[in-house]
Amino acid sequence: MIRHQFATVEDNKIFYREAGAKAAPAVLLLHGFPTSSHMFRNLIPSLAERYRVIAPDLPGFGFSDVPDRTRFAYSFKHLAETIDLFTQVIGLARYAIYIFDYGAPVGLRLALTHPERITAIISQNGNAYEEGLSEGWNPIQKYWKQPTAENRAALRAFLTPAAAKFQYLHGVADETLLAPETWQLDSSLLARPGVDEIQLDLLLDYATNVALYPKFQEYFRSKRPPLLAVWGKNDPFFVPPGAEAYKRDNPDAEVHFYDTGHFALETHSVEIGAAIRDFLARKVAKSSAAA
Repeated sequence: MIRHQFATVEDNKIFYREAGAKAAPAVLLLHGFPTSSHMFRNLIPSLAERYRVIAPDLPGFGFSDVPDRTRFAYSFKHLAETIDLFTQVIGLARYAIYIFDYGAPVGLRLALTHPERITAIISQNGNAYEEGLSEGWNPIQKYWKQPTAENRAALRAFLTPAAAKFQYLHGVADETLLAPETWQLDSSLLARPGVDEIQLDLLLDYATNVALYPKFQEYFRSKRPPLLAVWGKNDPFFVPPGAEAYKRDNPDAEVHFYDTGHFALETHSVEIGAAIRDFLARKVAKSSAAA
């Protein structure tokens, strides 16, 4: 069974889902925009038989607290610091990370800070290469270069219910596999007072993640963490070259593509879950047993 809990980190409540034995090897699932740990509801049970699975909601997302922008800096650096503290509060010493969308720079910042804690990386449309960014990023990149009020206002189009629904539907062959409560939940949480400005802050700050891509890539080369990429090949924002690029810096990286979109777990949770279990059994379970 999945447990739904809160941990207090620097006076803010972080909501998280947890399943599996506490003594088992840990897997930390990091969600993206505009969603929450709800995206992992089907994956968690498929991993929990062998692993301690933890899926937090980032501050400002899902059911975690939404501290005001005047007292909480909504930057990816701060999000990573908060999740770092969260792992310490709940007692995660070493763990594999599943990185998706915004969860990728959060997780990879953790890996740069604490490489000894990372047992493996599963990247599901979690980008670390400039060639992985599609033309869908053009208006965001324009805002990075010219952070004007006009360019900021243009990005509100990404925060609409239609935009949330688009991220789920685009590239999906069989839309009957998609549960409508997914984008409805995302949209309702985005509509909370102040969340729009928080999200616009993060869209601007995403430029700092791109600036860190060379350091992420050097980490892949020097540390060679076991790495599995499971990628929805029809993602309108993070395109397949971003997955293939992992092999350039880590030749042992394993890359699987699926005929689906951004939220690949919504249509391929069974296939992706099987690939992750196989990967972790080979790369993490044995090393944990040897340790």
